[in-house]
Amino acid sequence: MKLSIVIPAYNEEESISETISSIEDALSTIQIEHEILVVNDNSKDNTEGVLQELSKKYSSLRYVTNPGPNGFGYAIRYGLDRFDGDCVAIMMADLSDSPYDLIKFYSTMMEKKVDCVFGSRWMKGGEVVDYPFTKKIINRIANMIIRMVMRIKYNDTTNAFKLYRKHTIEGLKPIISPHFNLTIELPLKAIIRGYSYAVVPNSWHNRKYGESKLKIREMGSRYFFILCYCFIEKYFSRGDFHKKWD
Repeated sequence: MKLSIVIPAYNEEESISETISSIEDALSTIQIEHEILVVNDNSKDNTEGVLQELSKKYSSLRYVTNPGPNGFGYAIRYGLDRFDGDCVAIMMADLSDSPYDLIKFYSTMMEKKVDCVFGSRWMKGGEVVDYPFTKKIINRIANMIIRMVMRIKYNDTTNAFKLYRKHTIEGLKPIISPHFNLTIELPLKAIIRGYSYAVVPNSWHNRKYGESKLKIREMGSRYFFILCYCFIEKYFSRGDFHKKWD
């Protein structure tokens, strides 16, 4: 089963080379057919130039430029419309996600035959390194609210790093989040619509280069909107969007 990795990248010229190299080094240890699809989200730095050089070195790498509208969610949506694997992982361009966790996600999907694999940094075996304290408090409160409102046990919905089968992504459309709120739209819809999933521990490391693109003050109302959207679907759609096949 071919694995696609969609990576949104905005002004990541310092990080993207090490990120791609780390993924290729990890996947070279096992036999997994794969592609790495980087979505250059109209970067203002030399991200595209770095990607041009990397694509000469790695045959599995291809990149596209999202002409706009731009934003984290738009970039991922652009990639999710263009990957060609049988399953797709969303990973960050800033080295925060471990490629060896990606292998674990893929192996879990194969072994358990599930539609999705979600990581949790906060379960036994998970790890966070250099996580900003204020951001951590907000993260845990936000995930607690999501769990309570949606009545789910999964405790790391806001983490973008997840793996989905292709038919699952198709079943989650239309995807409407333009920004970081996409991180909760995808897993919540998958759970609501009856797609099977497994949860495994994963690690997270703070970025080495540049600044985080997530602006918490700007995202609060957008996360709330998507949570309300998913809440309405769960309790009022009468299963109209539920998975239709086994």
